[in-house]
Amino acid sequence: MTITAQMVKELRDKTGAGMMDAKKALVEAEGDMEKAQEVLRQKGIASADKKMGRIAAEGRVDSFIDENGGAMIEVNCETDFVAKNEEFKALTAGLAKNVELQKPADVDALLGMTCKDCGKVIADALKEKIASIGEKITVRRFVRYEGAVATYIHNGKIGVLLNTDTKNDELANDLCLHIASCAPQFVTRDEIPQSVIEEETRIEMGKEDLLKKPEQIRGKIVEGRINKLMAERCLLDQAFVKDPSVTVGELIQGKLTVKAFTRYELGEGLEKRQDNFAEEVMNQVNG
Repeated sequence: MTITAQMVKELRDKTGAGMMDAKKALVEAEGDMEKAQEVLRQKGIASADKKMGRIAAEGRVDSFIDENGGAMIEVNCETDFVAKNEEFKALTAGLAKNVELQKPADVDALLGMTCKDCGKVIADALKEKIASIGEKITVRRFVRYEGAVATYIHNGKIGVLLNTDTKNDELANDLCLHIASCAPQFVTRDEIPQSVIEEETRIEMGKEDLLKKPEQIRGKIVEGRINKLMAERCLLDQAFVKDPSVTVGELIQGKLTVKAFTRYELGEGLEKRQDNFAEEVMNQVNG
């Protein structure tokens, strides 16, 4: 059977495969479009498996909100070039949507679910994207809140998901921007583990500028420093980024209550690739 350019184009449009891969799959499938898609899927899965040992610390943070709540997700790839690709952006947005709609308990549960949009098992759809895009892709983490939820995503690099007791779009948006900028770790001091306070106290007590001071005075100085440090970590104690004359707690008093928040910074804690841009391009060229 003759394999036409139109057939190759149709298969490429359906699968995202390269021209030569699409042509070879059609030849192997003797022109049968569905069989050719299966051939590419099988080869794509094998190709994806080979890529899973690579470092993936780039990627994108995205979120999805509906009337029931909202979700935020971090999906990693190998290069910033791919992270800016529209196909990768659509993938990340779709995964965030599936987290909100299907409410998985963890990443493994999400990967085992059937995608609401494409009808495929998410793990299989992800492997097809790996074959199409050509890089390792992993779902690193996600969070979901029910009820009143607001979000802010900064260039796909920093994401905030905020859960409040009541809906107040303008104020919630300001809080998301503040959290993205000031990176609090807790809502209030009550959430700070005692072990954190004890460790910071130990460090402060051992600082050289206090060693020659009497123990009683040193204790008071350290107490003041610890109070300041803990305030810097708590959302409600921080000076509001748009108006430092008020704290966040003062800003929201009587208007809403912050129940919880999560702030993701892309790739935090992950090993980074050391390739320079020229090497990255050559790696892409050489496959």
